[in-house]
Amino acid sequence: MDTTDKNGWTPLPHSDEDLKRARQVPDTPQTRAQTYRLAWDDEEFMTRRELRAVRLQLELLKPEMALAERGIRSTVILFGGARLPEPGGDAWAAKNETQRKNLEKNSRYYEEARRFARLCSEESAKSYYREYVVVTGGGPGVMEAGNRGAADCGAPTIGLNIVLPHEQAPNKYVTPDLCFNFHYFAVRKMHFMMRAKAVAVFPGGFGTMDELFESLTLIQTGRMERVPVLLFGKEFWQNAINLAFLAEQGTISPGDDQLITFVDTAEEAWAKVAEFYEL
Repeated sequence: MDTTDKNGWTPLPHSDEDLKRARQVPDTPQTRAQTYRLAWDDEEFMTRRELRAVRLQLELLKPEMALAERGIRSTVILFGGARLPEPGGDAWAAKNETQRKNLEKNSRYYEEARRFARLCSEESAKSYYREYVVVTGGGPGVMEAGNRGAADCGAPTIGLNIVLPHEQAPNKYVTPDLCFNFHYFAVRKMHFMMRAKAVAVFPGGFGTMDELFESLTLIQTGRMERVPVLLFGKEFWQNAINLAFLAEQGTISPGDDQLITFVDTAEEAWAKVAEFYEL
């Protein structure tokens, strides 16, 4: 029987209380042994290969609880390249002059992402920031622009960061208590899609394409309700992905290309979202 009352009281000790007690025991060979540690307070145990299923569950549950406590019901995703600089910024990822010029040319999408995030956040304010909350991967480039656009108008904004071999830190515009870090790409992508009301995709590389095709696959197969999938930059995406060729080859259905809407500006993109949901 559940003995927890409305104030959260229970006759059984909470785990945080037992953790304090367990750390106050006398220092002996027995209490220093790894086997003596509480299982969930034993880092070496929790990171063992056999505990992967438990870690997957924890990584799914932690952000879910935090977002539920904030009352966040829906989001707008901004996917896009980490390497796209702010206009006038340094194209640090360029390996040669051609890449530098292209990154600088595409830097306009930084401002489009920032403006689009502001438009989303203005709508989000009508629900006290429970609907249409901006979520990005929390890193630099387009992700920074999205979080920054929401922060421009004082709106909360979510960042789903991930541990990578190279340095990956959240950008400074993510709301601190809505900034999460992941080990598993699969769980991170689930958190992107679970509350999505729209997916805005800006020019990017492998990671952006992975996220785009994950979204399209879920919608195409009926595993996810249809939502607007907005690709910023028709010229970029039609060169990067030849959907007409896939349809000609019979590997996608002729109507599957209709899952995508090409846009060029933040205002055009938001108009598509507003039309879809009759806002």
